[in-house]
Amino acid sequence: MDDRLPPKSTNCLKVSEKCEQFQAHRFSIAPMMDWTDRHCRRLHRALTARGRLYTEMLTADAVIHGDRARLLGFDPAEHPVALQLGGSDPAKLALAARIGEDLGYDEINLNVGCPSDRVQSGRFGACLMAEPALVAACMAAIGQAVRVPATVKCRIGVDDQDPDAALFELVDACVAAGVSVFVVHARKAWLKGLSPKQNREVPPLDYPLVYRLKRARPELTVVINGGIADLDAAEAHLAHVDGVMLGRAAYHEPGLLGAADRRLFGVGDDVAPEAAVARYLPHVRAELARGTHLAAMTRHMLGLFHGRPGARTWRRILTVEGAKPGGGVEVIERGLAALHEAAERRLETEAA
Repeated sequence: MDDRLPPKSTNCLKVSEKCEQFQAHRFSIAPMMDWTDRHCRRLHRALTARGRLYTEMLTADAVIHGDRARLLGFDPAEHPVALQLGGSDPAKLALAARIGEDLGYDEINLNVGCPSDRVQSGRFGACLMAEPALVAACMAAIGQAVRVPATVKCRIGVDDQDPDAALFELVDACVAAGVSVFVVHARKAWLKGLSPKQNREVPPLDYPLVYRLKRARPELTVVINGGIADLDAAEAHLAHVDGVMLGRAAYHEPGLLGAADRRLFGVGDDVAPEAAVARYLPHVRAELARGTHLAAMTRHMLGLFHGRPGARTWRRILTVEGAKPGGGVEVIERGLAALHEAAERRLETEAA
């Protein structure tokens, strides 16, 4: 038996450890394909020191056989950061999880929620909601392979499943395998007839079901996800569950993350978007020196000044100028200058 393996029973955790576990998942930013890459995560970390960050979903095969530096590389500044895996082969997932732990990830999360055709064809993602025993076997293998938390991100059901039955069956199967943290996207996934985009918008949200899960299984850490637009909504959810995961809102309007530590954790001061840019620039400069294209980093900044005078000009400068060969930090500086000019014009107009 591997002497690195920890005891998996959640019943033996001390109260203080459970409180720490709940707090660790109090606020997080969802794993989002093609969005939450290492550059995006560095920007988000510039705004929130406490929020838990997640990678894009990576298949177990990609982790095992792919370019690990490119796919899995991250900066220590990103901690706490979780690796999200996709797959349904327990042995491969266990190996991929161990690779992730060895690289320093703080958590291994299994995707049981993505509804895309490509994911379904590989027998992972949301279609696994219909195979709770297989998910449990995967989680048992991951849990035995690593010391860091092994967690599940799931839907409340798929297609014609009864969500009450499907969610509890999956959760209870995984609890028996040693899992104690569940991130629940509070919508069904329709595997036939809806695109991935429609699956994020069309099936109705059922927040009360996720609340019932927490009431019925109080010993578990239950994190709610899906359609949460801002920190006001996050605070409201925290009256019922242990944590909130923001997805598209955090990406399209990242500036809202600057108040997350104060409002959701009760620590620190708000981080203004300008301050976040200043914190992000060293990463930009370092990556430019390595040959990374500016647009790979600025694309995550487009919504940073959402609702502010000059926000449209900021987006235009970063989109157009950032895409040109040889673009550097001066593009971001021009965008900031345009914002300041717009703010001054607004003040002059209001004073007139």
